[in-house]
Amino acid sequence: MSDWTAADMPRLDGKTIVVTGANSGLGFEGTREFARKGATVVMACRSVERGADAADDLRATTAADLDLDVRECDLASLASVREFAEGMADDYDALDVLCNNAGVMAIPRSETEDGFETQLGVNHLGHFALTGRLYPLLTAADGIDGRARVVTQSSGAHETGEMDFSDLNWEESYGKWKAYGRSKLANLLFAYELQRRVDGDADPTLRSVACHPGYTDTNLQIRTGEASGNPLMKVGMRVANAVLGQDAATGAEPMLYAATADVSGGAYVEPGGLMNMRGHPTVGRSNDASYDRADARRLWEYSTDATGVEFPFDE
Repeated sequence: MSDWTAADMPRLDGKTIVVTGANSGLGFEGTREFARKGATVVMACRSVERGADAADDLRATTAADLDLDVRECDLASLASVREFAEGMADDYDALDVLCNNAGVMAIPRSETEDGFETQLGVNHLGHFALTGRLYPLLTAADGIDGRARVVTQSSGAHETGEMDFSDLNWEESYGKWKAYGRSKLANLLFAYELQRRVDGDADPTLRSVACHPGYTDTNLQIRTGEASGNPLMKVGMRVANAVLGQDAATGAEPMLYAATADVSGGAYVEPGGLMNMRGHPTVGRSNDASYDRADARRLWEYSTDATGVEFPFDE
């Protein structure tokens, strides 16, 4: 069983790391540990106000001088993603690590600003567009070990996902948990396909690594309960978090490990404890559907068309 913790991360002085959803939960704890090790952490948040409050909290509760840069990035808006990336290009020469961490879970059907079903739009398409737009900064970086890294946060719920390309945006029918599972499967298809396409370059410039946090006590579950409109579900989520969930600091470890440890591109980092839902990080394997290359290529083509974002190796 793994005993790796955030204390085992190397120093990250001079490194720049973007964390989406950095103002709460896994992103908040990941930001703390990256910055504690000396990195400049760009906190990409939907709400700048909440991001600034989180940065103040981190500085007040961490015994270190943290270098934090709070910026607006609403993954439900392709325009916001573009503006965030343009601002990064104006102010930074390189980006060593991108953590595609933010997400929504099992919410009633709604659509993003661009007309995508929100879970697919935020969890996958927003991060696809963000990665593509930040790609020049990633390829300009020294990274952790000579290559930049893209870390994409999935979930054990990917095992319930199914790619139905005839109705990706759930316009014909909608199941909130099935939609969440599909978005998390899409995260993995993207992460592995990105690595395959990078490997096809004559000079591979980054590593794409996927991870999942296990069952972790964060406000993601609470927001799911609130969005359901069912008070009993909200109470149930709180009880489940208290009884089953590990703390957010431990839940952030797979992301930290994927970003900084010696892992191969295309790896899948997960908790190494009970049913891979608790404990310290280890390299594991996601389900067979996540390695379906035909689905991955089809999703990539759809995502390129839907977002209008092309990666350099696709041009």
